[in-house]
Formats: sequence, structure tokens, C-alpha cells
Amino acid sequence: MKIRSLVAAANIGFMFLLVGGIAAEAAEIKVLSAFGMQAVMEDLGPKFERASGHKLAITFATLGAVVKRIQDGETADVVVISRQGIDGFVKDGKASAGNVTALARSGIYVAVRKGAPKPDISSPEALKRTLLAAKSITYPNPSFGGANGIHIAKVLDRLGIANEMKPKTVFPKSPGDVAVGVLVANGEAEIAVHQFQELIPVVGIEVVGPLPGDLQRTAVFAAAIMASARDADASKALVNFLRTPEAAAVIKAKGMEPPAP
Repeated sequence: MKIRSLVAAANIGFMFLLVGGIAAEAAEIKVLSAFGMQAVMEDLGPKFERASGHKLAITFATLGAVVKRIQDGETADVVVISRQGIDGFVKDGKASAGNVTALARSGIYVAVRKGAPKPDISSPEALKRTLLAAKSITYPNPSFGGANGIHIAKVLDRLGIANEMKPKTVFPKSPGDVAVGVLVANGEAEIAVHQFQELIPVVGIEVVGPLPGDLQRTAVFAAAIMASARDADASKALVNFLRTPEAAAVIKAKGMEPPAP
């Protein structure tokens, strides 16, 4: 047991050498994160805390909610959301381009209840037929401000079936990482459309495949050290940790693709 403990301690020490060394004084790092990175951050957050001695105070919300909070004057040390939101912060001077780091990529997929026939979504026309034939569908409510829900609503409009799908759509009652998949698992909706990493953890559903062709939206999640960061070194240590090989393995395990080393 002692040998194992020493090995574990050595591994943790080595990991923190990768993220910037031991801080002279522990800091609390305030993080605003998109729901799309929740599973990753909940896995890696405690590991970073153990390795660094710093503490994380993480709040999860939709992209739109995070952007609004920052625009309304709320401060944060690190923001982890899709790149489109961070680009706005850079433009507004709330973060610098040199303090933005890509972390993961993810696409939008279709899922059905486990054991149900897998519908044809191989082309935009096939997807259109499948959705029109479905008794019900679910995806993130665009009114919550999530980029996925907004994009999927645009897909339905592009397919020319937005009006037909309105009475068939069952929205989750609140934003959250797995709420869409749970509605299908519980039998409350027949088809789910959402980001891959937010579907695969849900027991009782099966992923059919990605949105076809140019209907797809690939989200690039990035971390920005904000100009308002109270401890730039501690914030940088967190971002560096999120780019370690250990973090890349977790990102892949959660259904996302890390950037190239």
C-alpha cells in the first residue's frame, strides 16, 4: 500500500510539473463553463485541485447564459465555452487572443431509445423523412440560449419542416447536460438531437449517427483566461492542465476530440 501511495503521489507531482509548478499560495479560481464541457470539468476539476492545491468554483450554464453574465459585468478567472462566444470576449477586450486555448471538438448526433429501430439519417432528405415520420422529438430549448438548440432549430427551418415539428417537440424543462437524452430513455420522446458527448452517458438510448452533410455543426470548446482574472498564474495552471495528455484522455473518453498536441 505504501508503494502504491508513493507512486500515486509521484504521478500527481509529475502532472503538476506539466501545468506550471506549485503555487506559493493556493488560489480559488472562478470558472464559468458551458454544459457541453460539464462531464469533462467534473472529472478533471478534482484532479487539478489535488495536483495544484488550488480550488475551483465552477458554474455551468448555456453558452448564451455565460455570455450574458460576462456582458452584464460579472467577472471570472477562466471561461470554458464554444469558440464563438470567446471570440466575442476578445473583440470586447474582456480577454486577449493570446490567452485563448482550444480544448475539444464535438458534433451534433441523433439518438433513439435502446432497442428501437435505427432510422435513416444518411442524408438531409433522409433525416427530413425520419423526423416527419417520428411521433416526437427532443432537443435543447433554443430559448435557454444554448448554441445547439439554436442550431437545431435552424436545421428544422432549413429542411422546411419547422412548423410540422413544433407540435411534436418535447423540450427539457431546464437546461442541462443529459436532459435531452433522458427524455428519450424515459419514453417521453422518440428521437433526440444533441451533442454527442451529452448523449453517450445516458443509459437506455443508442446513438444513431451525426447530422448529415452541411447540417452538421462542429463546436470547438476553448478556455479563455479573462482580463478580470484575479490570479493569472493559477488560471494559466488550470488551462495548462486541461491540455495535458491526462486531460486529452478524459476528453476522448467523454465523447469529444482533443486538439492536436
